[in-house]
Amino acid sequence: MASQELKHRTREEEEEEIQPPKDTGTTATRRHQKKRTAMAKRGLRSLGLALALPLSLTLLDISLFGSSLQYATMKKPFWSPPLWALHSACLASAFLMGLSAWLVWVEGGFHRNPTALLLYLGQLSLSLAWDPIVFQAGASRMGLVLCVALFGALVGCARTFRTMNPIAGDLVKPCLLWALILSLANIVLVLPLV
Repeated sequence: MASQELKHRTREEEEEEIQPPKDTGTTATRRHQKKRTAMAKRGLRSLGLALALPLSLTLLDISLFGSSLQYATMKKPFWSPPLWALHSACLASAFLMGLSAWLVWVEGGFHRNPTALLLYLGQLSLSLAWDPIVFQAGASRMGLVLCVALFGALVGCARTFRTMNPIAGDLVKPCLLWALILSLANIVLVLPLV
């Protein structure tokens, strides 16, 4: 499998591979270009995997559990997001979290701080669990508890990711907004208007 070929390189290994050859011959230059091309392909492959996995899981979750006749037909306040907006924000959040997790992985952050990986997997699991629990099981109070836990996991991701890669920490901020939107939608289900 392609994922078995992926490995984490240290900064020293990267710097050795990136340095241009001291020999100015065409053979050494071609070899150097081939190494850089292979390294770029590995990086793109790992980025593709980091984005495709959470997006695929989220799309599967939405297609299996994401339709709710109760939410679509109920009388909601004006600030309540429509179902399509919830699903779009969910996909955007999965994309941003996958990208930020990849940035942390590239920096070696999951090896240095395994808590970051646990927080990322925790927030992914919580966000995937919301649709089946709220829309299929009808447990909207439990969904509210999930939203609070999701928000906490995202805050933890933002803090730990920021220590390893500031951009990765900033990419989590829109996901915090998504968790708040999800909480608002959940509150509408818990306390419907009469």
